[in-house]
Amino acid sequence: MNPPHPSVHGLRAEYRTDAPFVGTSRPRLSWKTATTATNWTQASAEIEWRRGDTTETARVEDAESVFVAWPFAPLRARERGALRVRVRGADGAASDWSAPLEIRAGFLAEGEWRARFVSAPGAGPAQPVLLRREFAVREELRAATLYSTARGLFQVEIGGTAVDDERFKPGWTAYRQRLVHETDDVTALLAPGPNAIGAVLAGGWYTERFGFHGDAEPFYGTHPAFAAQLVLEYEDGATELVATGDDGWRATTEGPLTASGIYAGESYDARRAMPGWSSPGFDDGTWLDAETDTAAAIVPVPRTAPPVRATQELPVAEVITTPSGRTVLDFGQNLVGHLRLRVSGRAGDTVVLRHAEVLEHGELGVRPLRHAAATDRYTLAGNAIETWEPVFTFHGFRYAEVDNWPGTFDPADVTAVVVHSDMDRTGWFESSHEQLNRLHENVVWGMRGNFLSIPTDCPQRDERLGWTGDIQVFAPTASYLFDADGFLASWLEDLALEQEANGGVTFIVPNVLEWAKTPAAAWADAATVVPTVLFERYGDRAVLQRQYPSMRGWVDQVAALAGERRLWEGDFQFGDWLDPNAPPHDPFQARTEHDLVASAYLFRSSRLVAEAARLLGLDGDAARYEAYAREVRAAWLREYVTPAGRIVSDTQTAYALAIMFGLSADPELIGRFGARLAALVERAGHRIGTGFVGTPLIQDALVRTGHADTAEALLMQTGVPSWLYPVTMGATTVWERWDSMLEDGTINPGEMTSFNHYAFGAIADWLHRTAAGLAPLEPGYRRLLVAPVPLAGLDWAAAAHETPYGRAAVRWEAADGGLVVRATVPPNTSARVVLPDRAPEEVGSGEHAWTIADPRAGAV
Repeated sequence: MNPPHPSVHGLRAEYRTDAPFVGTSRPRLSWKTATTATNWTQASAEIEWRRGDTTETARVEDAESVFVAWPFAPLRARERGALRVRVRGADGAASDWSAPLEIRAGFLAEGEWRARFVSAPGAGPAQPVLLRREFAVREELRAATLYSTARGLFQVEIGGTAVDDERFKPGWTAYRQRLVHETDDVTALLAPGPNAIGAVLAGGWYTERFGFHGDAEPFYGTHPAFAAQLVLEYEDGATELVATGDDGWRATTEGPLTASGIYAGESYDARRAMPGWSSPGFDDGTWLDAETDTAAAIVPVPRTAPPVRATQELPVAEVITTPSGRTVLDFGQNLVGHLRLRVSGRAGDTVVLRHAEVLEHGELGVRPLRHAAATDRYTLAGNAIETWEPVFTFHGFRYAEVDNWPGTFDPADVTAVVVHSDMDRTGWFESSHEQLNRLHENVVWGMRGNFLSIPTDCPQRDERLGWTGDIQVFAPTASYLFDADGFLASWLEDLALEQEANGGVTFIVPNVLEWAKTPAAAWADAATVVPTVLFERYGDRAVLQRQYPSMRGWVDQVAALAGERRLWEGDFQFGDWLDPNAPPHDPFQARTEHDLVASAYLFRSSRLVAEAARLLGLDGDAARYEAYAREVRAAWLREYVTPAGRIVSDTQTAYALAIMFGLSADPELIGRFGARLAALVERAGHRIGTGFVGTPLIQDALVRTGHADTAEALLMQTGVPSWLYPVTMGATTVWERWDSMLEDGTINPGEMTSFNHYAFGAIADWLHRTAAGLAPLEPGYRRLLVAPVPLAGLDWAAAAHETPYGRAAVRWEAADGGLVVRATVPPNTSARVVLPDRAPEEVGSGEHAWTIADPRAGAV
């Protein structure tokens, strides 16, 4: 019998799946194989690259199918072609060619960028700007490629048509060191003869005022500017260039967008609309010659992260009349984005929209927004029906207060538009416990809302910054739920660029606060943790290699601070931030000693650098950092652990750190740590006692030391503080504080309270790996671990993940006094299966099932 016929799918070049453009001349290639054959492994693969009439092929003589090195000559600027792959299995069966993948070089050649930044003369601080230029196109245009960027945010139109559906271009990067450009094929928007290109600009993050307590100041610049070049290629081989800074660019500040800010919101006056402004022949007499910035500027690089897009729309769930008589719309879900209006009324009528995440005693709860107005205004032109939505601002909200609506309000005329970086969804979790399912859904929504160009802490108040501590703890969860590799790899570039000369890592990236340069454990350790996670979850060795100097630099700086004692002591630290026992107005006051946390992270990061060095073949570095880590561990044990096995900070976080970071290699001592951790959880009535540092670790620490029953009780707790308490209070995202909303419906009195923070949502990674039982065992899920820990409070649990090799899944279910465990192992991978009361076993790809005795006490 012939073996089943495999097929190739999921072909991709580097990170991008949304467009053919790649930002590197040697894009790595990945593909997946589908087959009904069991235990299937790839023996070889053939790669075909077709450019015009030229076809080349290359072979892969092993099982590699993820991040395979580009086997052809480097791409040239604007080069395009089609790539196909076919594979042969170890069983001898070969696939047909895959569907072709279009690949286009999205970068410019060295020295080819000649655009200069332009804006409107005399534009005020953060004032929106319109720019336009007319140009002629000859017959027989072969291709037109637009490269565009901004100091601020921009959208481009050609002849009245948007060039793409992306939002918040070019995103937020470390603007002083790295600016990215967009690449668009605009050939279809051009016609022989006169044409026009137009750009609308707003300040966005570039002109935003950053800071706290009313002391916010601009950081990058005061007004937005635009730079672009349009490359026209003709069939006769000629090339023409239309670039900003050349003659012919015109500008105005008299457009309908009158004000825009990330925190403030957007104001739009439809009476000032300019129909046809981006089409040829337009001239209303108000435009001036654009002002060109002739100063030297950094050359933008191609964007490699996924674009920001509108991904979903939600209708009004309920119209509420508040006790004060105001009209508030409830969309049933805390989300990030904006509202779209359909409205008619008199010219000059202005609809005002104010956004918030919660109601407090029936009214819009705006205190947590602090100095963020989060208010949009639309002034009607007086046309029959007008449709509008903001473009350059976003809000975190479930509720929106509507003022001055003309005529009778119809909730069907308002839609919530969800906006975030458009990453592919890759991970799912379900169980028989509806509150757990809602908790997991809250984590998903929290990630979507806070992965908007950069990984932010929150999306609603006057902050929305790239706090390194949040993503350090959440990166494993993020890497399961969505294809976040390209997103986080791009952000890590900025982390390294903004790193201090002595290796110091800012605790906000991009950094817009001078005091954020202060070294802080668990926050700056994102420099070592996040690249490691991307390697573990995606097999992305290139990120590990690129970030290695940054990783090593951070550890070297802390080692200098630790000195001969090998302990980081006496410096500023966030510690176990937002320990539920800290007073509302002083989140620094965690019960776990700050220095204990700092030195534990020094040990962990030293180990991670040693492991990275070993993987990269840097054996000398590996030995040096491993030896240093041993010295730190010995110092930590001497300083913080008593002979009886107690840690001087007798807290849940201290023991979780010790267990999960491997701060002891003594099994007996680890057992004591686990017993004490379980006792502390039980003494607290199975309520959580951890902040940002301890929360991602505690459940694993309990299970690893034989206390799964305690972990189950902690997970299922619904009293405050607990993971499920916010669910019982109607939360639809993860809160910043365990008690952001008090039981009486009052917002936490602390000055800092958000209802959309993903850090405590790191529990989802444990749900995937342990409660359901699906985890990576080798980088990129090349080898899986199937090891569910059935919890007594569940009848079943399931996890599924689209790995780089294909879909993997695990499901366990109680049935007839036993448990049935099912697993899907993707082709070209294998799995280690560890089930209760059975010897571990290795299985290949395919569908597998086991029936075992139910190990849970009291199971029926």
